[in-house]
Amino acid sequence: MSDSSNSGFMLPTSSQQSSIPKAPWSQAPAVADEKKMVYKSDVMTQLIKMIDRVAPSHANILVLGESGTGKELIAKSIHEKSNRKNKPFIAVNCGALREALLESELFGHEKGSFTGAYTKKIGLAEAANGGTLFLDEIGEIPLAIQAKLLRFLQEGEIFRVGGKESIKVDLRIICATNRELDQEVSRGNFREDLFYRINTIVLAAPPLRRRKEDIAPLVHHFLSTGKAFVNTSKNIDEEAMNALLKYEWPGNIRELQNTCERLQVLSEGHTIMLNDIPEGIRNPVKKEETMAFNPEMKLHDLERRYIISALGFYGGNKTQAAQGLGITIKTLYNKLHEYGEFEKYAVHTKPEAK
Repeated sequence: MSDSSNSGFMLPTSSQQSSIPKAPWSQAPAVADEKKMVYKSDVMTQLIKMIDRVAPSHANILVLGESGTGKELIAKSIHEKSNRKNKPFIAVNCGALREALLESELFGHEKGSFTGAYTKKIGLAEAANGGTLFLDEIGEIPLAIQAKLLRFLQEGEIFRVGGKESIKVDLRIICATNRELDQEVSRGNFREDLFYRINTIVLAAPPLRRRKEDIAPLVHHFLSTGKAFVNTSKNIDEEAMNALLKYEWPGNIRELQNTCERLQVLSEGHTIMLNDIPEGIRNPVKKEETMAFNPEMKLHDLERRYIISALGFYGGNKTQAAQGLGITIKTLYNKLHEYGEFEKYAVHTKPEAK
């Protein structure tokens, strides 16, 4: 369950952090859907419920989360549960392509439109017609491409590079990013009108350190289905599992998957022992849990960002957000009025652009 190969909720409070599950690991019940989204934690259960609710709609969705949290798998799950499931699902890593190539990949090009364009090329947006286009790392798209993407979202039509005729395309757009797009808008790096077009509904992929109950089921899943194709029947010792549970997994599920594949190959015998676990995981370097001071950010701004993040975490549900923040619903309303954000969160989804 990774972002760009079949591998975040925003700023949850410490009370929402998952506790370490108890042994025996083989008895830990878990859910695995048809796309191998393995989980048993409450936070993932709530996310799956949100996916089930939004999948049948035609709304554009923005998936937020750290790298390696499975944002592409979330997008695929939405597609598979929608009425577009029999049409293409096409993923584009926007951060991996430079501007000229990204435009050609997304919208296609006509023969002779630039040096090297020896034939006409159908773009990925056109190829995904009727289905879902997943734009990963949407925050990396250059402003010039953002303008063309906005036009497509507004008009439902594209122009190939070098082309003069518009092409109608029916798509659902799902975007993903590990950036804070509202801050990118403030910095002038991301168009505000595009931001509100793509985040009709916001979902957040929780980091693995916030869903510790899922580590044991994920380990068993990866050990039994790993890409190494050897020793896929290995067990794991309780001490070894405890070491995996205590680790913070900054690389999230992708890091866990890679670790399990390494253990499949390098550990001796049928049981993975504590000494088989990499030293960096058994004895990680502890970082001081301090926040670097930013003289440009005032306490008011930090509080505002945290409250807005909590609303995103709970899908816009103000009652749950207030409970998670440890404040009353009245205080939350007062804060939203103070920030000028109340109208924006009058419903559980973001407003249409004016």
